[in-house]
Formats: sequence, C-alpha cells, structure tokens
Amino acid sequence: MITRRHLIRSIGGLSALGLSTAAYGVGVEPVLRLRVTRYHLTPRQWPADFPLKIAVIADIHACDPWMSLERIEAIVDRTNALNADIIVLLGDYVAGLHQVTRIIPSSEWARVLAGLKAPLGVHAVMGNHDYWDDRTVQKAGHGTTIAHRALETAGIPVYENDAVRLTKEGRPFWLAGLGDQLAFLPARRFRSVVRFGADDLTATLAKVTDDAPIILLAHEPNIAPRVPARVAVQLSGHTHGGQIRLLGWSPAVPPQHGLRLAYGHIRLRCDVIISGGLGCSIMPVRFGVPPEIVEVTLGRGPVVV
Repeated sequence: MITRRHLIRSIGGLSALGLSTAAYGVGVEPVLRLRVTRYHLTPRQWPADFPLKIAVIADIHACDPWMSLERIEAIVDRTNALNADIIVLLGDYVAGLHQVTRIIPSSEWARVLAGLKAPLGVHAVMGNHDYWDDRTVQKAGHGTTIAHRALETAGIPVYENDAVRLTKEGRPFWLAGLGDQLAFLPARRFRSVVRFGADDLTATLAKVTDDAPIILLAHEPNIAPRVPARVAVQLSGHTHGGQIRLLGWSPAVPPQHGLRLAYGHIRLRCDVIISGGLGCSIMPVRFGVPPEIVEVTLGRGPVVV
C-alpha cells in the first residue's frame, strides 16, 4: 500500500530529479562541456587515397554569459590542436538569445576567430541569425551582413554562392559555400523583400570548372535532398542537434522532405554531416547534445602494398 509519506517522498524525488536535470541542461552542458566528434568518411565521389582532415565549427552564437570571448578562445585553441588541413565555419556567429548579459560585437568575436590556423586556411559561410541580426540587410533584402564584413576584416574569407579551388599536395578539390536558405524569412513585413533565402545552389555549383571533388558548406541542412551526387560531402549546422536530444531523437527538429535532418551522418546522394554546434538559440538549454567541434576525415590514405 502506498502511504502518504511514500507518495510525498516519490514526488519529492521526481521534483529533485527535474530540478537537477534542468540545472544540468542550463548550467553544465551548454556552458562547461565541449567535445570533439569525429567522422571518418569515404564518399563515393572522393578519392580513397586522398586523405583530408576538416575541422568544423558551427553556431557559436557569441554572447555573455553563455558564449563568452574566453570560451570562444578555448574553442579556437581546441580546434587548432586538431591539426586539421582546413577549418570551416558554418554560420550563426551572432547571439540567438534574449536571455543574455551582453551581446558581443562582431568585431570582437571575429578577432578571436582570427586565431584559427590551418595549412589550407579558414573558410566561412553565413547563417540565418547573422542575417536576421542585420536590420539594414533585412530591410533591403540583400547586401553584406555585419558578421560577413567582420570575418573578412579578420582575414577569413566568406562564401555566398561561391566556390574556390584548393589543393593539398598537388591534389585539387573544390570548397563551395552556399548563401543562407532562411536569410530573409522574418522580414516579410518589408515590401522590398521578394524572397526568403540568399541561396543559389545551381549558381554555386556552376562555378566548379573541372571534375575535382566538391565539399559543400551550407548552414542549414535542408538543402541536402537537392544536392547532386557531384558533391562528395555537405557540411551543415543550424539545428544544434535540436538542443535537446533523447535516445537519438531530436523532438524540436521536424522532418524535412520525409527526412529528419537533425544531427550526425546521413548518406543521401552525397554524404551529409550535421554538426550539433556550440551555442544555444531561443533558450540557453542543451541536453543530450553537448557543444561540439566536428572533425571530418575524408579518404583512407594511400594504400601500402
């Protein structure tokens, strides 16, 4: 028989569990944890004997106290320690929260990101919050964002529907960066805006002029079903893994085109990696999806016989 005392103890235990879980989700996982998540891929379109290590940073959302300059410096140091061939930044550098003590200006976080170093350079695309935070660009329906200019001032090239041909030890590949797919979504009240996205996949891939393999940077993963097999791998962020992930399920990320493009490695016509990112958006909570730097290694390396 369940007595009143047992019932009170049970309710108290559940309450304590709920409070401790909430405290972890707000005060521990989003602020104190940082992991490196590694993927080793052999895409069909990537030469197996061509190893390339990529370090991926996504969704910083710089603000105090959740993503301070000191924390970004620690992320930079941890990323540099991976000794990757190339570093890519996948957008959403600006804050995505209202519960902050300070919005960190773009010039400050960009100056810290300038400390990233890799033999083949550091390369970036924009995210939706970088667009949404810039009212001038929102009202015009086009233009270069404050975040974009800050990164380029810091010496980091930003790709908006553009591509660059790079080489490692004489082996070429293309790095293509897509414009943001949700760039102008919240600006529907402005009559001058006639489209929601700044992306143009066809124009981006048209800038590839030979048959070298392609790496596509796209802040939102939703473009994945449209990406042709010509692309070896798509690298995306945006979802934060749902920020709350339970037993491999991200309830906050609805299916797109019949696919739940929430987190991890998905194989479509090309391989897709979706980073869980580093910061928070909407609410400063992460549970079951700790902040992460992603390391992607392509190819197996030369075959020894």
